[in-house]
Amino acid sequence: MSLKLFKKFKITHLLLILGFLVYGPFAVSSYAADSRIGFLNIQKAVSSTKEWKKNFDKFKADFTKEKQRIKLREKKLKKMLDNLNKTSLVTKPELKKKQENQFRKEKIDFERYVQDQNAEFGKQEKEMTQKILVKMMKIIKKIGEEKKYTMILEQKVVLYHDKGNDLTSIATRAYDRANK
Repeated sequence: MSLKLFKKFKITHLLLILGFLVYGPFAVSSYAADSRIGFLNIQKAVSSTKEWKKNFDKFKADFTKEKQRIKLREKKLKKMLDNLNKTSLVTKPELKKKQENQFRKEKIDFERYVQDQNAEFGKQEKEMTQKILVKMMKIIKKIGEEKKYTMILEQKVVLYHDKGNDLTSIATRAYDRANK
């Protein structure tokens, strides 16, 4: 630790850090013995709810329709390019330039449209997920309080846990009951 950094700390901060380093392991181990910890895969819990499945089915149908519209526009653009290539040798230069400019404009419009649609669908999916996630967090908190859990952690941040403390399906069922 550099002398400059050392001087910045107040003596109370140093004492607190030293106290935690010395007594922290004992405090954590005694706390852990009295605690009840649950685990949950929040992504699975959210995506397993009836509300998510219903909303996602509609989302997927809308997305599929949009993909078909994009394919049609892409075909039209490709056909336009093919015609431009086929007739380029026999077309007058000023007409050829006009057609090329029209093609470039159509291509740029198409690319922007695809980007806008991707952004819009991403936004819709995020909003749908966020809405359900907020409600799910309330359900998880309620489960924690009712079943006297000290804490409930996301499974992804834990290296190992007892599968008996997995609350994912319990949270999904509780969510479905609360949001009929």
